[in-house]
Amino acid sequence: MRPLGDGTTGIGPLDTAVVWAGAAIAVVGALVGGFQGLRRLFAVLRRLEQVVDDWQGVPARPGVPARPGVMERLDTIEQRVGIVVHEVHPNDGASLRDAVDRTNRRLARLCPECDDPEHRAPPATEGGGGAPSR
Repeated sequence: MRPLGDGTTGIGPLDTAVVWAGAAIAVVGALVGGFQGLRRLFAVLRRLEQVVDDWQGVPARPGVPARPGVMERLDTIEQRVGIVVHEVHPNDGASLRDAVDRTNRRLARLCPECDDPEHRAPPATEGGGGAPSR
């Protein structure tokens, strides 16, 4: 008989089966770990693809409208800001600011005392006075 502690059962076929079972468990564990790693990698790649699509934009396809990219959106925002800047600064007389200035000049001619602080209306308070709310 063999002494205990050498890592074998003393039965050759059983020792071989244990070794093969251990190897099979190691292979299955490696495959499961690899599969989970691939799932995480694909999740990251999907997110990266979404970022790239958001940056570049997505063309229209049947049933789905096109989505503009970041640079196209920035261009649209710059155009809109340009329109607002045009309206709030005095320029050629066609801006909103020019219309307000004209109205103030006409009001000053019609009601010179309106510029006097004693004749100004009190500021509107919340819940009363002022313009009606919608």
